[in-house]
Parts: sequence; structure tokens; C-alpha cells
Amino acid sequence: MERKQSELDYRYIKMAHIWSENSYCVRRKVGALIVKDKMIISDGYNGTPTGFPNVCEDDNNVSLPYVLHAEANAITKIARSGNNSDGATLYVTDSPCIECAKLIIQSGIRRVVYDREYRLTDGVDLLRRAGIEVIHLDELSI
Repeated sequence: MERKQSELDYRYIKMAHIWSENSYCVRRKVGALIVKDKMIISDGYNGTPTGFPNVCEDDNNVSLPYVLHAEANAITKIARSGNNSDGATLYVTDSPCIECAKLIIQSGIRRVVYDREYRLTDGVDLLRRAGIEVIHLDELSI
């Protein structure tokens, strides 16, 4: 069973990377999927709020302050859908920041699988402190 879960985790991470290609951000494209009962119930990628121009960075290549992270987009989509993420797994291409970690905790997600490490670990540290299972893709044995 553990090997089968690892294989699923790897496939969903690959799908999150494909989904990240929808991002208009130049510096970093991030994708996220929320999976519950082996079904994708939400998706997201980093970008600007609805109605804003699809430009994520300023002239100095710094992210604009209103750019939404992939995790936040996926979680807010669930809120609008009437579905819920209680007990779900979040697959995200990059380790969550502290702000997204707070949203993840509050949304009832119980497991986070990510691929690339970010230089700051405070988001992952907070998730673990909250009892959420956090798996870095490198830890998977496939």
C-alpha cells in the first residue's frame, strides 16, 4: 500500500508541475492540486486575482504584492464550490510559505506533498507543528 501511495504522490506532483505551466509569472511558476478520495477536487497556480492583468512581476522582476500563490488559489476555489478539503492531500510544486501554511491548516488539509524546497522553511515547520503530514518528494521511495 505504501508503494502505491508513493506512486500516486509522484503522479500528482507531475500533474501539479504541468498545471503550473498555466501561470503567467516569469520568475517562478507554481502549481497545486488538492486531492480527496483519489479525486482532484481543486487546482491552482500562482497568478493575479480575477480581473487583474496577467502580469506577476514589476519592472525590477519583483513579484507584485497582490499575486496569489497556487495553494491559495486552490483553497479559495474549494470555498467557492461548496466542496470541502477536510482530510485531503495538497500536492504543490514548491514548499508552502508561512501564509499558505496557515490557509492549509485552516482548510482541513491533512497531508502536503511538495517537490522543490524554498529557501525559507517556516511554512513547512508550521505545518508539521500543526500535525499535518508533510512529504518532500525527495523523501519518496519509488
